[in-house]
Amino acid sequence: MRPFDFAPLYRSTVGFDRLVQLLDSVSGPDADVPAFPPYNIERMGESQYRITMAVAGFSQDDIKIEVKEQSLTIKGEKKPEDKERQFLHRGIATRAFERRFQLADHVEVTGADMKDGLLHVDLVRNVPERLKPRTISIGNGAPKQIEAQAQSSV
Repeated sequence: MRPFDFAPLYRSTVGFDRLVQLLDSVSGPDADVPAFPPYNIERMGESQYRITMAVAGFSQDDIKIEVKEQSLTIKGEKKPEDKERQFLHRGIATRAFERRFQLADHVEVTGADMKDGLLHVDLVRNVPERLKPRTISIGNGAPKQIEAQAQSSV
């Protein structure tokens, strides 16, 4: 049972369907949300973010990072090994995974690095100058006069 009905928003808004779909998807049950691999999202500065994902057992060649529109997808798929191995206990998961993150407007992926079994994906929010707040100076009240060029009459 869903606690919110977003149908009225579809009827009274134009152009917000992506936002309503996002709200609809996150308000659903968490039963189908994968728990592997674990990850952190941290704020590194005013407009910098970092996603850190635990990818033990995966190499750089096993991981694919893709940004399409405003969705970041990280996929991991372990290549089959050449030799047969016999495990007495297998606690390190090497199963394939796919994690998706919805990016806000103007958030861009600036790079990725892998160290000590952790994948770090750096993001930055680049708000265009035209969208940033700006201060408008207030004049002293005297109207400005625009001088017209005098035309010479010959």
